[in-house]
Amino acid sequence: MPAAVPLSWYLVLSAVLFSLGVAGFFFRRNIITMFMSIELMLNAVNLSFVAFSFQLKQVSGNIFAFFVMVVAAAEAAVGLAIILTVFKNRATLNVDRIDSMKY
Repeated sequence: MPAAVPLSWYLVLSAVLFSLGVAGFFFRRNIITMFMSIELMLNAVNLSFVAFSFQLKQVSGNIFAFFVMVVAAAEAAVGLAIILTVFKNRATLNVDRIDSMKY
């Protein structure tokens, strides 16, 4: 039987994914890229929940991960609708060029 992967590896991977999501959110100016960065951060949190759930032999981490996935799905539906509306009205996805108070 192969040795199990230590919990620290999952947590390091989760931290790296979350850091990439934060960097993508703060340094990119495209709405789609920012949206994908938020999804990456949510997935990093899900990885931590599931890893701790497996390590502690409790199901509560899996339940939290499920609820985070439900919130992410709702956010994806509403977020994409908002992004499409912004693109239709402003003809750009660059955050710096969108001035919501102008029109």
